[in-house]
Amino acid sequence: MNRREFLAGIGAGVASMAFAGCTTALAKKTPGKDRPNIIVIMSDEHNASVIGCYGNSIVRTPNLDRLAAGGTTFESCYCNSPLCVPSRLSFTTGKYISRVGAWSNDCWLDSNDVPSLPRILTAAGYDSYLCGKMHYDKTRRYGFTEIGGNMNNNFKTGKGRRRKADDLTPKPGISSRFKKFYPANESGVLNHDRKVTAGVLDFLKNRKADDKPFFLFTGYLAPHFPLIVPQKYWDKYKGKVPMPVIPRGHLENLPLNYKHLRIGFNNEDVPDDIVRKGRELYYGLTEWLDNEVGKVLKALDQSGLGENTVVIYTADHGENMGEHGLWWKNCLYDTAARVPLIINHPARWKGTRRRSEACSLVDVVQTVADLGGTRTPTDWDGDSMVAWLDDYKAGWKDMAVSEYYAHYIASGYAMIRMGRYKYVYHTRPDDSHGPERELYDLKNDPGEFNNLAKDPARADRIKMMHAALVDEVGEDPEKTEKRCRADYAKGYDRNRNNKKKATKTKV
Repeated sequence: MNRREFLAGIGAGVASMAFAGCTTALAKKTPGKDRPNIIVIMSDEHNASVIGCYGNSIVRTPNLDRLAAGGTTFESCYCNSPLCVPSRLSFTTGKYISRVGAWSNDCWLDSNDVPSLPRILTAAGYDSYLCGKMHYDKTRRYGFTEIGGNMNNNFKTGKGRRRKADDLTPKPGISSRFKKFYPANESGVLNHDRKVTAGVLDFLKNRKADDKPFFLFTGYLAPHFPLIVPQKYWDKYKGKVPMPVIPRGHLENLPLNYKHLRIGFNNEDVPDDIVRKGRELYYGLTEWLDNEVGKVLKALDQSGLGENTVVIYTADHGENMGEHGLWWKNCLYDTAARVPLIINHPARWKGTRRRSEACSLVDVVQTVADLGGTRTPTDWDGDSMVAWLDDYKAGWKDMAVSEYYAHYIASGYAMIRMGRYKYVYHTRPDDSHGPERELYDLKNDPGEFNNLAKDPARADRIKMMHAALVDEVGEDPEKTEKRCRADYAKGYDRNRNNKKKATKTKV
C-alpha cells in the first residue's frame, strides 16, 4: 500500500489516532549502540551558490568545505517551501506542506502530538534534541527535548490573505529592512546563534560514547536578514561580490505573483549601492556562520564521537540577494528554493563525493530515519538516499517538489523539478485571471531567464510534469489553493487546539 492508498483508505484524522502505542513497531531490530549519532545543522536563508564547495571562489567557508571534502555534496537539493516555518514543519513531519496545512509563518501542525521525525527516532532508541530555532509555536516542540535555552516563542494565528490580482500599485520608497544592512558586533541573529553554538558545545562536552545514540537538530538563524555582521567580515568582500544579473525586459515579464512579491516586500527600485552593500554583507554573514559551524565540528572531533556521527548541513531555504529583482525568499527560482546539502559520515562514506540529481528535504528526513535504523509512517513523503549514497550507480528518482502558499501573493504556486527541467504552476488568483506556468531548461538556462512555457513544442512536457506534480502531492494545486484560503479565513482556535488530547498513529 502506497501513501496515497493509505490516506484514501483510512484518512489523515484516523491515521493520527494510534501513534504513541505503536511507535516501537517503526524501529528495526538494530542495537542502539551500533547506530550513528545524527546531527542536522540547518541554517536559515542560505543561498546554495554562496559556499566554496558549490563553486563560489569569493566566499570563505572553510569549515563547510572541509565537511564536504569528507562527505557528499548534493548540487540540486530543494526545500519543500521557500519560507521558514512551512519548510521546517515539513521537515518535522516528513510531509509536503500542503498535506499538513503548513501554509505560512503563522502556522503550526494540527496537534503537538503528530508523528514526527524526533518521535520516530526516540521510539527507535534515540535521544532527540533541539538546540536553536525551529520557528515553532511557543507551546509546541513535536517530540524534541529543547536544550541551550528556549529559542522558540512564536505565537501562531493560522490567519492569512491574498493580494488582489490587479493591485500592482508600487509603494513609495523601499522596505525598512534595507536600513538593517550595516556592520556591527551585535544583532538578534548573531546573539541567537552564539547561544546555539554554546548550547551544542555544552551538550557535546557532556555526552559520553556509551550513552544512547542521539539526534541533535541545530537551528541557526544566519545568514538570514537583517544583514548585520562584524566589520571585519564585511571588509573581506567590499568590491568583490558581483551585482545581480537581470536581463533587459526580465522584470516586466515576471509571473504576476513575483511582481506582487516585489511590491508587497517593497523592494522595487532598490539603489545599486544598497544592493551591492547587502550582497557583500550577506557574504560576510555567511562566513560568520561558517565559523560557528566550525566550532561545532571542532567540538565534535574533540568529544571522540565524530567517527560515529553523521553530520548533515542544509538550510530551510535560500536568499534571492536581488537576483530576478527579488530579495529574501518566497519564489521558486533556484536562488530561493535550492538549498545546500552536505552529508558527512566518516565511518561509512569516505572521500569527496557529489550528486547532481534533484532531491529535497523530505528525502533528507527519510535518509535520517534510515540511518537511525527506523521506518517512517507509510503516509510520509520522500525517499531515503542511503542506497544512493552507498552506490552512485544505484540510481535515483531525480525529482523534487516545492510549494508556496504564504504571503504577499495573489495565489499559491507549486514546482516540480525533474531532471534538467523545472515546471512551476501558479494557481488562478480569481475568476478574471487564469493560471500561469513556468518551464525552464536548467542545463541551458541555469539563471532561469527563458520561460519555455508558451512554446507549443513544450506542451507535452508541461502536461506530463503537471501530472507528475499532482501525483506526487496527491492533489491539483487549484484544490490546494482553495483549502489554503479556507484555512486562512478560519485561523486557529488556540484554546481548542491547546486542549487536544494526545493522539496516536497506526502505521
